[in-house]
Amino acid sequence: MILLAKITWKPGTMVYPIPAALVTCGDCEENYNIITIAWTGTICTNPAMTYISIRPERYSYDIINKTKEFVINLTTENLAKATDFCGVKSGRDVNKFKEMHLTPQKASKVKAPLIKESPVNIECKVEKIVPLGSHHMFMAKVLAVNIDEELLDEKNKFHLDKAKPICYCHGDYYGLKKSLGHFGFSVAKKKKKKKRKK
Repeated sequence: MILLAKITWKPGTMVYPIPAALVTCGDCEENYNIITIAWTGTICTNPAMTYISIRPERYSYDIINKTKEFVINLTTENLAKATDFCGVKSGRDVNKFKEMHLTPQKASKVKAPLIKESPVNIECKVEKIVPLGSHHMFMAKVLAVNIDEELLDEKNKFHLDKAKPICYCHGDYYGLKKSLGHFGFSVAKKKKKKKRKK
């Protein structure tokens, strides 16, 4: 294998691919909004905690700062257009639910709505806001997770792959095609084939 030379760039955000999530906010129908967020992820397992980072000038920033609640809605290939639209259009100018024909659905723990068309909705309560520079990080506790029943098999195993999730990488949205291995496959012992009795 030939190793090519490295080129050094200035510091930047290069951890890709990343989620392309639709984050909903608002405490009544009049101020419901959707913002597309790429800076999001898990920060703790127990208690379950996540984060989103938002520029203070974004319309959703003040809503979440006031209500201290939001919902992370995972995206799919069917939601690719809505994911892009909600990232480039402002809630100051358009009603994104109506424009993208999305359905706001009542959440179980927060006032912010779920997106019915999303396969997974993660209800969050803000614990801390950290000003970092261009973005402020909203660190939040996960209060509830809502999933589409059709993604569970007969043994109640969850199959997000059936929903055809998407990710974001350097300005483009991508689908996820196939599994390259399950967790622990690199150290798993190979199963011995049983010899058939003659």
